[in-house]
Amino acid sequence: MPRDRFTDFLSKDELAQLTRTSNAWGWWTLAVNWALIAGAFALAIAWPNPLTIVLAVLVIAGRQLGLGIIVHDCAHHALFSGRRLNETVGQWLAAVPMMSSLPKYRSYHLKHHRFAGTPNDPDIGFVKSYPVARESLRRKFARDLTGRTGFRDQLLAFRRFRFAEQWPWLVFQAGLFAILALAGGWWAYALWWVALLFVYPAIVRLRQIGEHGVATDRSDTDARLNTSTTLVRWWERLFVAPNNVSYHLEHHLAAGVPPYRLREMHRLLKSRGFYEGYACIATGYGDVLRRSVKAAHQPA
Repeated sequence: MPRDRFTDFLSKDELAQLTRTSNAWGWWTLAVNWALIAGAFALAIAWPNPLTIVLAVLVIAGRQLGLGIIVHDCAHHALFSGRRLNETVGQWLAAVPMMSSLPKYRSYHLKHHRFAGTPNDPDIGFVKSYPVARESLRRKFARDLTGRTGFRDQLLAFRRFRFAEQWPWLVFQAGLFAILALAGGWWAYALWWVALLFVYPAIVRLRQIGEHGVATDRSDTDARLNTSTTLVRWWERLFVAPNNVSYHLEHHLAAGVPPYRLREMHRLLKSRGFYEGYACIATGYGDVLRRSVKAAHQPA
């Protein structure tokens, strides 16, 4: 018997509304991410103390992921109206600061969508071992928070560095340092790197676990089985789940739905029973972490 499709739960008009992009919302999304980064630096420079510095690092790390999510959404042409605007903004205002490339990311990422629920999913290696033993999960996050993961990833990125392709990243780094120096806090430049090396990897791991690590059957092509959504609180949105990235199941159902409409898509599908009978919705990242650990009776 064929499984029900999400399109059976939504009208044509609702689908049309959900997939409608808005330049105003796109620019707002970008502005919020950069404003939070700027605000975090400003806070640390204006009132330098351990509390503000730690808070700034946490916010910057969360918005570094936010920039990555903007690259992701622009790669799907789902943030702005028009292909060129998505390509230009996604590359120059989000990918470049993260030493990334929108075209290269798209080539890789679309394979993840095409092969989700199969052994050919290029992202399966990040989550195939979950659930894991509690001690294993601790070791993974310990590697992230002590910088081992971040330094490994950055060394790999530097080995692949090609000036002809990535000179804009150098311009961004120089510009960031100059702006902070002019603001009277040249030392705050280090906060970008502390966030990137010591916090960002842990946030990325947590996001990956929430998206596919706690899915009930990663070998099934039904998105309700191979993907999960996490319903988050305001502080989780601020620090670890920017730009509605936690509505990942909805994104896999329809990658063309802009991030600012995923919450409404979730609400509609939930109200009509699309998720009933499926353990595909987590309530916060605490719930994600609980689901990611093997029960005591499960084999190691």
